[in-house]
Amino acid sequence: MSYCHSPYAYGRRKTREVTVGENHDGPVVVGGDNPIRVQSMTTTNTRDTDATVAQVVRLVEAGCEIVRITAPKVKDAQNLAAIRQALLALGIKVPLVADIHFLPSAAMEAAKHVDKVRVNPGNFADRKVFQLREYSDAEYEQELERIDEIFKPLIARCREYGRAMRIGTNHGSLSDRVMSRFGDSPEGMVESALEFVRICETHDYREIILSMKASNPAVMIEANRLLVARMNQIGMDYPIHLGVTEAGDGEDGRIKSAVGIGSLLADGIGDTIRVSLTEEPEFEVPVCFDLIRQTVSPCTPVQIAPLGSTSEPQRTMDPFSYARRAADSVEIGPWTVGGNATLRVEARVASADMPTMLRHLREVLAIPADRSDLDPKSIDGHDGCDIAVFDVANATDLERLSEIRRHLEPIGAKIAWAARIPLDPALAQKAVGSVDKLNVSLPHDGNGWQDDDFRALAEVSSSSGVALQWSLGPSDIEHCPWTSQAGPGAGRVHEHLWSLVQGLAERCEGARLIFGVEGTDLIRSVRYLADQMTDPRHRWPICLTASTHTGLPPLLSCSVDLGALLCDGIGDVVQVEARENLRENVKLAYNILQASGRRITKTEFISCPSCGRTLFDLQTTTERIKSQTSHLKNVRIAIMGCIVNGPGEMADADFGYVGAGTRRISLYVGKDCVSRDIPEDEADQRLIELIKAHGKWVEPREPARLEYEHV
Repeated sequence: MSYCHSPYAYGRRKTREVTVGENHDGPVVVGGDNPIRVQSMTTTNTRDTDATVAQVVRLVEAGCEIVRITAPKVKDAQNLAAIRQALLALGIKVPLVADIHFLPSAAMEAAKHVDKVRVNPGNFADRKVFQLREYSDAEYEQELERIDEIFKPLIARCREYGRAMRIGTNHGSLSDRVMSRFGDSPEGMVESALEFVRICETHDYREIILSMKASNPAVMIEANRLLVARMNQIGMDYPIHLGVTEAGDGEDGRIKSAVGIGSLLADGIGDTIRVSLTEEPEFEVPVCFDLIRQTVSPCTPVQIAPLGSTSEPQRTMDPFSYARRAADSVEIGPWTVGGNATLRVEARVASADMPTMLRHLREVLAIPADRSDLDPKSIDGHDGCDIAVFDVANATDLERLSEIRRHLEPIGAKIAWAARIPLDPALAQKAVGSVDKLNVSLPHDGNGWQDDDFRALAEVSSSSGVALQWSLGPSDIEHCPWTSQAGPGAGRVHEHLWSLVQGLAERCEGARLIFGVEGTDLIRSVRYLADQMTDPRHRWPICLTASTHTGLPPLLSCSVDLGALLCDGIGDVVQVEARENLRENVKLAYNILQASGRRITKTEFISCPSCGRTLFDLQTTTERIKSQTSHLKNVRIAIMGCIVNGPGEMADADFGYVGAGTRRISLYVGKDCVSRDIPEDEADQRLIELIKAHGKWVEPREPARLEYEHV
């Protein structure tokens, strides 16, 4: 099943157009060749007209094109009319969307006053009670007939008033009926939405936008790919709204959103997006525009022509379920890279004088400047890098590296040591004994590519046990004598990089090889190479090095490039070269691994962005719980404003903190509620006690101090 134009070349998915109200410039159309629309959601009480209007005004001023407002009850839906009138009185004309869960009556009322109604097929006609039962085909069909009877009045109302509809599936709120047949899976998410779409089409209604949301970016990516593939099979072309629900706040929320939304936008999927942050909603809008600029704008080099069916390799990954790319295992110092080994983080240390090298080493090991210990776990729960790469241009640089290693190894610096060197076999031979890996930079000079040099480096690797990594980027093809003499040309960049890989394999037989790819817009090139590198001669581990796109936040650009590939199952080592502070590069690499679900190194928080259903201050509560629990590793905590998605999204969480009423909290273990209706001022301590009772609590620790001032 095909889910995109090409995994190796950008092309936006063609969809039907759906009109969602108007702004001052005219109709706001989603899909087709229209711009990808940016939307957000208010967090105020919908019955508080003044507060809601003020928040909508701030969103519009930030550039938001569509605003969603929750309508949990009929009275909330009725007040949408007052909100719209107040906005028009201020000269604000923006499409409004009603967010509906549970109550068809609220949806019927809301459709009179807004431009689009969002319904959740998991709870629009069902109450989730987490009871699984077997349905015969006849019983399942009867359930669909029951849903049709409940749903068709809303369809008729939307047709009458000319309203659009979003059928929005949430991973956390699939109905018990769908769970019983399809499980808690991307397939279940897709079928949940398509059941409602078929009912709409039966009643000749097609003003539909679809969404597949999850707090886990990998699940969200798989569900959206599967949705598109299924629609392609059955001839549907509805536009898609993208979002990672309950993404959280700060860097974590932005990285999760970039991994999920950015990966799909890069594949041409998505017609409208929302970044869900546990922050003020206007902060979501610029993140949306940055993601669109990175993945769609012509300023990003993604407009590569299709390679054509005769040139494209056979896909090796299943885009609808995760499996890690098969690669050989390579030992690098204390670590194994490739195979089923833990994904490793690499960081580059620029070589200059000894004080500079030491300062950079402290940064990549995550040791604060005012500390003298070598414990690599002293920054925000992260480890320092696993592999430190020193720029070594000559024998003097190598001597400095050797001196640092001699002093640090006896006092506990558990890292692998690597040198980034030019194509120089003599320097590589001198490095043996001082490093565990050689990162060889190819010369940007056509005269420097000598076969004897490559073979000599391979001999150094095979005889010494030192791993050999070739780091390549699109610029390397300009001077490589092994590639086509016609030059790269549109659509041939991937093929030229593949020629480089083949040439290295021929000249480096017997070496312990790692393949590094670096630069911007990694996604298409690395996918192409990974799908070509299936022969046993080419099953090298892959090191991904991301750098920022011009004019875009490093946090987002690196998260999209690395996150998309990691969720595809590609990558054994990651490196970020986007920020001036090396420690921040290491931290970002770990956060991207965590958001992609590929390596968990700190507490995982799943927190919703708040809305009018939330009956406590979600932002301050999230900050408070983080301050008390962020030192826990391999623990997932969900902080939810209400029960709409709470119990379901906590399927991946160990513990849940869920709003149960005004300043009242219920605590969960997984999907099971274990304490109800706790006063908010007691809930934090009760959560900690619950974590302790399940053996997941450790006390915050002071890292041991290990002196190395003599270095």
